[in-house]
Amino acid sequence: MSTPFYVSPQQAMADRAEYARKGIARGRSVVVLTYADGVLFVAENTSRALHKVSEIYDKIAFAAVGRYNEFENLRIGGVRYADLRGYSYDRADVTARGLANVYAQTLGTIFSSVGEKPYEVELIVAEVGRTGDDDQIYRLTPDGSVVDEKNTVVVGGNADSIGNYIGQRHRTGMSLSEALKVAVEGLARDPNGGTPRVLTPEQLEVAVLDRQRFQKRKFKRILGGQLGRLLRGDESAAADEDAADDTAQ
Repeated sequence: MSTPFYVSPQQAMADRAEYARKGIARGRSVVVLTYADGVLFVAENTSRALHKVSEIYDKIAFAAVGRYNEFENLRIGGVRYADLRGYSYDRADVTARGLANVYAQTLGTIFSSVGEKPYEVELIVAEVGRTGDDDQIYRLTPDGSVVDEKNTVVVGGNADSIGNYIGQRHRTGMSLSEALKVAVEGLARDPNGGTPRVLTPEQLEVAVLDRQRFQKRKFKRILGGQLGRLLRGDESAAADEDAADDTAQ
């Protein structure tokens, strides 16, 4: 008769964490960083149908890397939570911190459930405040841990290498085009020291939470010509287009 195979709880959790980490590392990176007027999201993503960055509520956005079906389920759940809480209480009661706590409970429960594989996802939940000091960025790992990040965060792919590069170049009060340039340079660099890649607008998914927007909804995707001009450093033309967009809405 064979002897039952025993794995300690600590080893089982470590194995699950390593399984999830390897899945996340296969995904292409997402960068989130603050700039003068809000929070910028930049992801390497050639798909125009499957988004890594999405709006959750008035001032809150969500970014993720890993298995799309898993983080899309979490995104939908976050939207439902925000809508219900805002309707039942007040729109001001919907916060990134509250949403991050809900995601943490969900991820933690799945991670520790026997017989269920952990989610291969890493999430970022961000909220733009009235001033830069009020901006909030939270990173959530597959085991449900929440990290309160300051100014910059990178998930997926070569997150450590890209994060170090961006952290050394980020500064308070950067313009949108300056912040975008730093983010794209970080995504394009070769972690082995080789020649950086050239990332075109078609390879990027870019969005902002802009505190200067007149609407309650601060989320805006940066697309097409506006993205191209920002990548070239033409801040004024991009700002004019954004102002016209706000007026039209």
